[in-house]
Amino acid sequence: MTPTSLILHLLPFLLLVFPKTDAFYLPGSYMHTYSQGEAIFAKVNSLTSIETELPFSYYSLPFCQPQDGIKKSAENLGELLMGDQIDNSPYKFRVNVNESLYLCTTKTLTEEDVKVLKERSRDLYQVNMMLDNLPVMRFTEQNGQFIQWTGYPIGYAPTGTDQFYIINHLRFKIFVHEYDGSNVEIITTGEEGLGMISETDNKNMSGYRIVGFEVTPCSFKRDPGYLSKLSMYEKIDPVYCPVEIGRSQPIKENERISFTYDVEFVKSDIKWPSRWDAYLKMNGAKIHWLSIMNSVMVILFLASIVFVIFLRTVRRDLAKYEELDKEAQAQMAEELSGWKLVVGDVFREPENSTLLCVMVGDGVQILGMAVVTIVFAALGFMSPASRGMLLTGMIVLYLFLGIAAGYVGVRLWRTIKGGSDGWRSVAWYIACFFPGISFLILTCLNFILWGSKSTGALPISLFFTLLALWFCISVPLTLVGGFLGTRADPIDYPVRTNQIPREIPERKYPSWLLVLGAGTLPFGTLFIELFFILTSIWLGRFYYVFGFLLVVLLLLVTVCAEVSVVLTYMHLCVEDWRWWWKSFFASGSVALYVFLYSVNYLIFDLRSLSGPVSAILYLGYSLIMALAILLSTGTVGFLVSFTFVHYLFSSVKID
Repeated sequence: MTPTSLILHLLPFLLLVFPKTDAFYLPGSYMHTYSQGEAIFAKVNSLTSIETELPFSYYSLPFCQPQDGIKKSAENLGELLMGDQIDNSPYKFRVNVNESLYLCTTKTLTEEDVKVLKERSRDLYQVNMMLDNLPVMRFTEQNGQFIQWTGYPIGYAPTGTDQFYIINHLRFKIFVHEYDGSNVEIITTGEEGLGMISETDNKNMSGYRIVGFEVTPCSFKRDPGYLSKLSMYEKIDPVYCPVEIGRSQPIKENERISFTYDVEFVKSDIKWPSRWDAYLKMNGAKIHWLSIMNSVMVILFLASIVFVIFLRTVRRDLAKYEELDKEAQAQMAEELSGWKLVVGDVFREPENSTLLCVMVGDGVQILGMAVVTIVFAALGFMSPASRGMLLTGMIVLYLFLGIAAGYVGVRLWRTIKGGSDGWRSVAWYIACFFPGISFLILTCLNFILWGSKSTGALPISLFFTLLALWFCISVPLTLVGGFLGTRADPIDYPVRTNQIPREIPERKYPSWLLVLGAGTLPFGTLFIELFFILTSIWLGRFYYVFGFLLVVLLLLVTVCAEVSVVLTYMHLCVEDWRWWWKSFFASGSVALYVFLYSVNYLIFDLRSLSGPVSAILYLGYSLIMALAILLSTGTVGFLVSFTFVHYLFSSVKID
């Protein structure tokens, strides 16, 4: 019985036993019930574009401002890192009241205002508005098909002209579901954190809940002299979008722009828990399914063949070797070549062993963070309604998994060195290696964002917050993990290491070519899902198929382990005992192909990306992603290869 079904079976019993007990909810999206005529205000996020990766504040343009002034909403760590800046807006709606309202008329546009408005319109910037935590949605028709978008454009220029028109009239359609407030206990989740839903609250739940938010934007020129005499929220004649070009509002110097809007409430049968389905609906779902299944089957087929052949070869070698007596084994060791001849060198300390321990420790930390995050997201704990929760959860998990990184890295270092002297330096390197590189890249990118006056730039206060989290949580936990690693028993080698290293036979081709080529097989499990992830990040799409991502992650870990073990065995068979780094990069080389694919995506799929600044930002973030993949996949390959080599030479008793 699954945990969900168990809860559903126990719920009626618990309600009978504890009829007066309040229910709690987990972080998610708390539903709000509105009464007839209740005033609600929309909020606005940063202006974003698919042509440039520089978000800007909504009020950086001459838009209408709220009567009570601009107020920023509380933002979590993930929202700040993503460049979100959520402000209140003057757009007010009264539940179930259809009306056409006037907002404001701007001052005369200056040359600078016109320049900025045209630039933002040319770069396809859009307004990201939300109501009751739902992003506004619009539909456009292209080639006979309706395409769904979130947000609406600032302005536009008709094909074949250089004249820009501003979107100054919005026709909203708000879908509501009516609830009668029946006496049913409701257990739900909320983005505000832990909270309570009492029986008294439940009795007052009759009313309307917002389940959809759509907009039809258009440009409409009005007489600013007449409208400027009106007060905000005075009623006006409705406008039916779209309108003719001749009646649109151009962006010109010395013009005054009037902003208006219509709102229509529509009753809907959509229940509140299903209101996000329209946003998470995937286009081309069949193609997605077929592509994923095709990759899964191909990778499993190839990996199973390689692994079966490999197991048969090793088992045959071991069985043949163990059937001989000691004298015959000694004679056979002199006559045969292969992995049996490197018995005295296979556990020789590799070059840059400290760096290897540091990278393995960081890889454990990143891999643990990825696995736990994706599992929780697949189980539904990372709601898309809670913006920034996914990134915030990843950061928190990374900080606390420092204890695992320190333990694995220091214990591996003790195994290689045979002692505990200097473990604090290793733990410090583990705590600073990946975060330090990422922080350096983000700092450089942040200077670029600061120079562009983008809301994507991290404020100085957030920089100090991240530094405090790093040195007050991650570093101490890594040192604690390192201390625990010194208390754990080092892994004993099954064979002794010779004092003089064995000479490695010359090869016709460099062994690193085989290592780099090995990354193509893990990349085959990843590249399709990588396309959807890049699309969601850079083209503003919602990504919520974490079930697929979890399957792909498990396949990736499996294939990385198999490929690394096979490559390690092949190197040992040609008497190459330097397997440590090669086993790491055999699976870690997938990061190279991920970065090259990201460059390919930039050139061919993000052709509209304008300007060197956006390209630098894209490549900087892609470099951090590739480094994280290198450390995590390389760690999987190394640890599995180490286990395999240890088992292989433990199976043959050699004096």
